[in-house]
Amino acid sequence: MRISEVKIRKVEGKEKFKAWATITFDDSFRIHGLKVIEGKNGPFVAMPSRKLPNGEYIDTAYPLNEELRETIQKEIIEEYMREE
Repeated sequence: MRISEVKIRKVEGKEKFKAWATITFDDSFRIHGLKVIEGKNGPFVAMPSRKLPNGEYIDTAYPLNEELRETIQKEIIEEYMREE
């Protein structure tokens, strides 16, 4: 599975939340709602999530292995940095 498209939409006025991201896999499957967050060690990608009634958040879409997680992170952060 390859990432065929990454779109970044920057967010103004938020301290740590920097951008929304959308990724497309193989020109066939798209995921909206990924977030670029500024962390202690630089930007990172948070998966789409929703808030549960008890106040906890749960990811609604996420990679099942570390290799794909790293690929998604790398592609989104690279696109985010290009748009700086």
